Amino acid sequence: MPAETGPLVLHAGEIVLADWRGDALPKEPNKLRPAVVVEDDGLFAPSYPNAILVPLTEDAALAIPDLSVPIAPTAENGCGRMCWAVSHLVATTSKARLRATRSRITAGQLVAIRRQIAIAVGT
Repeated sequence: MPAETGPLVLHAGEIVLADWRGDALPKEPNKLRPAVVVEDDGLFAPSYPNAILVPLTEDAALAIPDLSVPIAPTAENGCGRMCWAVSHLVATTSKARLRATRSRITAGQLVAIRRQIAIAVGT
């Protein structure tokens, strides 16, 4: 019998794999793709079923310069090539669609993403 596991515990700045396949509409993500957890640690209880994410893309055409943070490949973030955190595509996603990784962005990149989210939503 497999061991019981508790709820997925996420921390701001972690990179997860989000499975957005299957039920996406045109122009929405429709694949397994990396994303950055941007919610504040402690904002929700670990049992809360969703997470607030910003997708990562390798497609520079999707990266609006003032609303995207460049993420150069490093051992810490695990990226294989240059990508962008597309802050204007912030989304809440069920944790059931997420797979944890050991990768993360820097604290400075997280701050920049959060600032861009604020701009995109008009605060």
